[in-house]
Amino acid sequence: MLPGDYRAPWWLPGGDLQTIWPALFARVPLQPVRWRRERWRTPDGDFIDLDWREPPGVDARHTPLLVLFHGLEGSSRSHYAHGFAEFARLQQGSLVVPHFRGCSGEVNEAPRAYHSGDHAEIGWVLGRLRACHGGPVLAVGVSLGGNALLRWAGEVGHDARRSVDAVAAVCAPLDLAAGARAIGRGFNRLVYTGMFLRTMKPKALRKLAQHPGLFDREALVAARDLYAFDNVFTAPLHGFRDTDDYYARASAKPWLPRVRVPALVLNARNDPFVPAASLPGVAEVGEWVTLWQPDEGGHVGFPGRSPDGRVGWMPDRVGRWLMGALRQRTRGAAPDPHPGPT
Repeated sequence: MLPGDYRAPWWLPGGDLQTIWPALFARVPLQPVRWRRERWRTPDGDFIDLDWREPPGVDARHTPLLVLFHGLEGSSRSHYAHGFAEFARLQQGSLVVPHFRGCSGEVNEAPRAYHSGDHAEIGWVLGRLRACHGGPVLAVGVSLGGNALLRWAGEVGHDARRSVDAVAAVCAPLDLAAGARAIGRGFNRLVYTGMFLRTMKPKALRKLAQHPGLFDREALVAARDLYAFDNVFTAPLHGFRDTDDYYARASAKPWLPRVRVPALVLNARNDPFVPAASLPGVAEVGEWVTLWQPDEGGHVGFPGRSPDGRVGWMPDRVGRWLMGALRQRTRGAAPDPHPGPT
């Protein structure tokens, strides 16, 4: 089986079940991950929190460091973070989860939050991690974090290799407008939009309490979808004219031809959040970008285990691809579309 040819269990048909079941029940490993928290002050006087999982008895400075950028309203508590933590443990490497602002359990201080095109923040985090870590650095972004990571890689081009050895994006909404339309309709609007807004609105109101007059409270309370929320909160707080300007400028898809570091882009074609028609084709990316687009998997789902049963299919396959890309780069070879072991 080629790595991109994922097949879901027969008893989990459809993108919604393949999305919801792993988020609720597929937490790997079964034992809680013991994180070490570190706080960094940001250049604008704010802070971010990073959660580390490091191998005991190993000099982590000279082993691979896997950097995980989480998705919308995600954190180190997300099911995929536990999966990547287990993969890193099995590789005798380290994992760090830099939380986007306001996602670590404590509201950040500046009059801003985070967004899908936060490439400057991504670049600052990766640059600092490279400076303090002696070994290779590999980065993976999930959903929103994947779009932001690829947006950064396209923005900086060849300079990305100063900070990372390879990157991967899992279920990233590379065309933000198409993703917003998909999540704003029917079942998606009822279930997923409501789930996100239940945490996003209270966070925004806490931000307003910190900075009175920052935005229109009544308009935010009235928002019934992510488009309206972004128009009131996300776009104006982060320098965009409105939601349409935000989606156009923050989407990573137009930037993929400019990527100059080995990059894996994994998207299931039945993802409820990311329409298959919006996914890039081979002609829309450069030679450094590998596309995996299996028919099944849902949104950050991909239920199933690695061949040895020790880690989930997605963190195993993505992690192995990144390790294979690292070996390719170490040998100085050209990028291989399937560098991970099969």
